[in-house]
Amino acid sequence: MEERQVKHEPLVVAIDIGTTKVCAIAGRKNEYGKLEILGFGRVDSEGVLRGVVSNIEKTVRAITQAVEQVRQGIDEPFSEVFVGIAGQHIKSLQYRGMLTRSNVHTEISRADIEKLISDMHKLVLPPGDKILHVLPQEYTVDNEQGILDPVGMSGVRLEANFHIITGQVSASNNIRRCVERAGLGVVGMTLEPIASARAVLTDEEKEAGVALVDMGGGTTDITIFQDGIIRHTAVIPFGGNVITKDIKEGCSVMKHQAERLKLRFGSALADEVYDNRIIGVPGLKGRPKKEISEKNLARIIQARVEEIFDYVLEEIRRSGYQRKLVGGIVLTGGGSLLKHIEKLVTYHTGLSTRIGIPVEQLAHGYADYLNSPVYATSIGLLLTGLEDIEAGKVRLGVREQVAEPVGEAVPAGEEDDEGSNWFDKLFRKTKEWFETEPDAEL
Repeated sequence: MEERQVKHEPLVVAIDIGTTKVCAIAGRKNEYGKLEILGFGRVDSEGVLRGVVSNIEKTVRAITQAVEQVRQGIDEPFSEVFVGIAGQHIKSLQYRGMLTRSNVHTEISRADIEKLISDMHKLVLPPGDKILHVLPQEYTVDNEQGILDPVGMSGVRLEANFHIITGQVSASNNIRRCVERAGLGVVGMTLEPIASARAVLTDEEKEAGVALVDMGGGTTDITIFQDGIIRHTAVIPFGGNVITKDIKEGCSVMKHQAERLKLRFGSALADEVYDNRIIGVPGLKGRPKKEISEKNLARIIQARVEEIFDYVLEEIRRSGYQRKLVGGIVLTGGGSLLKHIEKLVTYHTGLSTRIGIPVEQLAHGYADYLNSPVYATSIGLLLTGLEDIEAGKVRLGVREQVAEPVGEAVPAGEEDDEGSNWFDKLFRKTKEWFETEPDAEL
């Protein structure tokens, strides 16, 4: 009986389209409710800039290669995936909604909650923006405030505070277009910092108050929780690539050399470098090697990391929860692999800090390479997808519908569903008009 139950658990595939890498990961829940990773693929990303797709063809190629690596590890076919979205275009706002019920004697139902949330999707946004997530916070029933779940209560006026996350339509459409050109369908799209939080934060931390800081290659994403609820989200347009660029310019080396220096010898805290070794870097052809002080390398890294966390602190202050983060800061993403970064963040912000590793919800026997904060978003997307399927929010075989904005031109070179771009369509219509009206004058 147990084996049959495991077989009926859906296979879920998620793709993390990042600035430095594209990760595809497949898994399903076992009979104990733990996540079993069945397939994994990772490819260097060259078509994404600061979390936003900048080159369609390169991104499609990376997605295709990563998915092919996943297919080699599993026998079961799949055609739909969950994807993440990030980038500096992401914005958040607070809004209060209200629903007046006609019958005071009936209980507040789940349908009333869904109606209130649905009304939030009708908000007027700046041109080119769309709502990605509507996250309810506290509810109010007939002036009784601070209610977390009003289902079953009686009342006429139901109100709620919402945290609404928006992003650019073009950014989400480009992600969808890349996935579809790779031969797959998008069944769900999740904000990446929310997915990362799902993978590395505990319920106790979310209840106590915690700030998740996901340091990616192109952006640093912030998600603040208090009383188990998302209170604030933000995206800072600086990440690990900026640190690499600083090393490249400060040490006059090639980009790939700067990346290796950062990963192998880099430290986020110059005071922790005691022996101050001299690192030899090969010069260009026919030129002598460069000698770089390990302490100077750490100073370059520390200056940029401190600047990034100045922005993080500013976002925490803006949220209003600076003095309520009992859980402090949880670091994840590739940038959190820098040596001594926990100490620096603790010194710089005054908040306790730990590194978030996304393996607590994985079944035993997972590959060692997954024991890294680099894969927090990938595993989080997988967990979020499984939760959405179990809650009935998403059904495999029913793809997310996209509402294209009225009047938005498709950029030249970008194909529509018929496989032709807008110029070809115009040419085709003009040709048909001349064929049917040969004597017409312009």
